[in-house]
Amino acid sequence: MNELLVTIIFITALVLGVYWYAGYSIRSGIAVDENKNLIPDSWEKNFDWFFKGRNMIILLLGIIIGYALGNILPV
Repeated sequence: MNELLVTIIFITALVLGVYWYAGYSIRSGIAVDENKNLIPDSWEKNFDWFFKGRNMIILLLGIIIGYALGNILPV
């Protein structure tokens, strides 16, 4: 179960890193965002589902981490 928790935390860090880099690239001028939604236009056409489901993806990963921690560290 510890390996599963480490894997889930790693996946969460990667997903949050992609969201952070999308915002960073817009603010620093690396990428163009014409509609001001903090998603680079070059990414928006291919990965629109990933950014539209942002809140749900983060919530789901948080619930999975909580469930895994609950099983590893019982009260």
